[in-house]
Amino acid sequence: MAAFSLVPTFLRRATRFFLPVQCASCGSPLADDPIPHFCTGCWGGLQPMPTARCTRCDRPFVSPVATAYSPQHRCHACVEHPPSYTRAWTLYPYSPPLQDAIRLLKYRNKASLARPLANLMLSSLPQLDAVDLIIPVPLHHERLCHRGFNQALLLADPIGRHLNISISYTNLVRTTSTPPQTSLSRKTRLKNLRQAFMVRHPAQIQDKRILLVDDVFTTGTTVNECAKTLRRSGSADVFVLTLARTMDQNLIPDRTQSPAPYPFFSL
Repeated sequence: MAAFSLVPTFLRRATRFFLPVQCASCGSPLADDPIPHFCTGCWGGLQPMPTARCTRCDRPFVSPVATAYSPQHRCHACVEHPPSYTRAWTLYPYSPPLQDAIRLLKYRNKASLARPLANLMLSSLPQLDAVDLIIPVPLHHERLCHRGFNQALLLADPIGRHLNISISYTNLVRTTSTPPQTSLSRKTRLKNLRQAFMVRHPAQIQDKRILLVDDVFTTGTTVNECAKTLRRSGSADVFVLTLARTMDQNLIPDRTQSPAPYPFFSL
């Protein structure tokens, strides 16, 4: 039995001996590293989000003192303009090597990374007892046809199986094709996504507590518009779970960050 368990490791070593592969983050040769495209050192160095964060949108605070005496402290933006979702959680900063892995999945069709990325989410799930239904953030059908898959669904499916919660991936749809959010100003982002989503069958989400799942939280505009659409269609609380979040460099936990050895498409 033990010998049989060594077969995948042997095959990886043999394959990478004849077809050398470099780590997508640091460029070192891969041997029997179990994560596709990444060495064990880089993957094992992933840092979680800082502990002091807004209890509504999960935005990190500059100082941990912000929540030391006020555990339910919210950021200024959530106080002034509360989002349509009830609570958001993000598990890791959007920085290398995780940033490299997400880009490889989305823009280079490295589907072998979907399961390792989902496993990262499974290993750090918050308490999600009050969820009735999981919905991945949808892609417009044109982008879905071009990419061939919805990365949010690839992440949501193992979570749903793990929690034994149903996944709805055809009810919430994106009705307009819009430019990538990261290429726009915040004001344009809001206009870009206004009325960009719709619920096809409102009765199916009536009074349901929903967990939205996506890969990257940038400004929160996308998940907020999804939540707004769901609430208007009759859902109960909407929660948000994202794998990674774009952050100011000074808020990212210290680690050695290596540039990717080849260019990626822009987000």
